[in-house]
Amino acid sequence: MGEESIRSEEKNGLGYRRLGSISLALGIDPRRLLDLRFIPKYLSDLLAFERAGGTISHLLPTLADFRDQAGTARGHYFHQDLLVASHIQKANPVRHIDVGSRIDGFVAHVAAFRSIEVIDIRPLTNVGHPHIIFLQGDLFSLDESYYEICDSLSCLHALEHFGLGRYGDPIDPDGHLKGFRQLHKILKPNGILYVSFPIGRSAVHFNAHRVFNPTELLVWSAGRFRLIRFDYVDDEGNLHLHQSPDTPKDLNYGCGIYTLQKSP
Repeated sequence: MGEESIRSEEKNGLGYRRLGSISLALGIDPRRLLDLRFIPKYLSDLLAFERAGGTISHLLPTLADFRDQAGTARGHYFHQDLLVASHIQKANPVRHIDVGSRIDGFVAHVAAFRSIEVIDIRPLTNVGHPHIIFLQGDLFSLDESYYEICDSLSCLHALEHFGLGRYGDPIDPDGHLKGFRQLHKILKPNGILYVSFPIGRSAVHFNAHRVFNPTELLVWSAGRFRLIRFDYVDDEGNLHLHQSPDTPKDLNYGCGIYTLQKSP
């Protein structure tokens, strides 16, 4: 195949991926069209239900769930949320603050056994639990009263979004770096920072997220933090404990989970 043909195929592939992304953003999942092949089973089950004496008040076809597993026990959020929550439970810090992590995942895990303060640029109208203390605020705009206020801090699967405008934050190509420096300011000397983000080949998927080389954080943290441990989730969603940041190879979209200690 000539170089011109290869370039044409790559261009077409990129076009299809972009079209797929736009379709998903509009609420249209092209993959769900495949579920239409299960309509005969759906109709058969519906008739069987009515013949058995069942009364149907609403129709809500959910065509493919019978093929799925019982649930998901792998992947970025499953592993990072459980792992970091277990670290916090063991460490039992005086004050733990979270920035931008998932409320119904990691934050909920921690709230099950202790209080956790959450800072997010988006509102949370119903906190829903007495252990969750919520502050709507822009990390970049926090004043000096927030500097060195906690001995434990987390920011899970959030840093990669900073500066891309996805969550209403200001556009800034260096948003992830500025956000990391702000995390450093919030934490007390010798405090522990838990941070995670997508790892693989460095890329910016505007305006969704960035992907970082697993060793990039070592550059950002030089002179500010000491790496205590590194764990990661691979492309298949499996967790690898106690690794080196230069261990993951050929990842497309893994998740690096870093435990850092702020310098005195």
